[in-house]
Amino acid sequence: METKSAGAVDNFGIDPNKSYTRPFITIVFLFFMWGFITVMNDVLIPYLKDGFDLNYFQAGLIQFSFFGAFFIISLLYFLISLSSGDPINKLGYKNGIMVGLAICGLGCVMFYPAAQTQMYIFFLGALFILATGVTILQIAANPYAAILGKPANASSRLNLAQGVNSMGTTLAPIAGGLLIYKVFSDGTVTVDSVKIPYLIFGALFFLLVLAIKKATLPTFTNVEKVEKGAGALQYRHLKLGMIAIFCYVGSEVAIGSYLISYMGDKDVLGLPESIGSLFLAYYWGGAMIGRLMGAISLSDMANQTIKYLWMGVVAVTVFILVYLITALRFENGYLLMEFMAFDKIAPFILMIVLNFIAFTFGKSKADRSLGIFSVCIICLLLIASFGKSHIAFWAAIGTGLFNSIMWSNIFTLAIKDLGKHTTQGSSLLVMMIVGGAIIPLLMGYAADTIGIKLAFLVPILPYLYLSFYGFSGYKVVLPKTVK
Repeated sequence: METKSAGAVDNFGIDPNKSYTRPFITIVFLFFMWGFITVMNDVLIPYLKDGFDLNYFQAGLIQFSFFGAFFIISLLYFLISLSSGDPINKLGYKNGIMVGLAICGLGCVMFYPAAQTQMYIFFLGALFILATGVTILQIAANPYAAILGKPANASSRLNLAQGVNSMGTTLAPIAGGLLIYKVFSDGTVTVDSVKIPYLIFGALFFLLVLAIKKATLPTFTNVEKVEKGAGALQYRHLKLGMIAIFCYVGSEVAIGSYLISYMGDKDVLGLPESIGSLFLAYYWGGAMIGRLMGAISLSDMANQTIKYLWMGVVAVTVFILVYLITALRFENGYLLMEFMAFDKIAPFILMIVLNFIAFTFGKSKADRSLGIFSVCIICLLLIASFGKSHIAFWAAIGTGLFNSIMWSNIFTLAIKDLGKHTTQGSSLLVMMIVGGAIIPLLMGYAADTIGIKLAFLVPILPYLYLSFYGFSGYKVVLPKTVK
């Protein structure tokens, strides 16, 4: 068996003895930004639903337009790689990231003319452009973060990056709710309130283009000969992983999209949208807690006691952060803090404990953790669909904690041992984010026909598949051409 000597590099030119901390921190901030802008859709859905008098299915077109772009752009990327070779490998990760950021900025700016025209279809077009930029960022940044260090710690790095991504998804409902419902609203539901917030977001993306241009990022390209064709599709675990990404993203987006409406159901808590957007932060905050704990759990830290201690410290710290964030209020031109009664959020602490226990059963294995977490979500969705009041409410929110590690674990399991086909495989996985366009529509149709509560049964089938992938489907079976 051939082994690498000290100082050797892998197929991407990664030196295992070199620290890539600074460039990794730079890349991680991008995860924050696309997490933030993606979850803003969850705030937009009830807002535009009221503004344009839409039903649940029509409101679901917001996610359809956004995540449909992931499929179309990734498909184009794949087709280009078939005929001309991998674009990112030619363009470079840094340039690819800058292009993605610029398109994100353009998409945000397009919200202003969309609001001026007062036409729903123009909003959908702006979302498509914005998602095009996010797609390019995903194709470039996910594998870049995965290869930026020791291969054995790829899942841990992506979980850390996704943890920061979750910080963006946690802040988005609060910041978006304040900006749209309070700061730039006159108290009535009009689409004009999105103009200034999205201009601000667009400016941030353009500033990031300049920041990345000036940043010193390692230039990695695959030193193996990159061939034309669909070589990545030779790998069984990648193909099954593509379905897993479809199921995971679609289900997570569907749950997040309708949580505010779910909270407003009279059989749950009947919360108004402005209050529901605050509790949405616990859903995405739970994802942040789980991802940061996952980064520690899947790391190569030898001492298990110290590992679990750090996981506990992270969980408590992030919980306090989310608690403080959700206390923010904007009244009469002043930013205030109004803390929720602790007994109201105590069930969330129980969810964190259950999540911690699930990690211990996962035994720091990406595949095992994925399977166990999928089973936990199935149980929570059943409670959310058939339970009532606070029990159903916190069961629905608790799914965020168990969704936490899924993207990172599926992605790293699916691109394992792809070699020169890694970025093509990445584009195929990003293509399957189209699940975020399809499953929310199915859930929206179910909500219109059987009610918002029973609609939470829709994601159960996708999570059953995810449990299969975690327990069995992830296994690498190399094609004959590679053996």
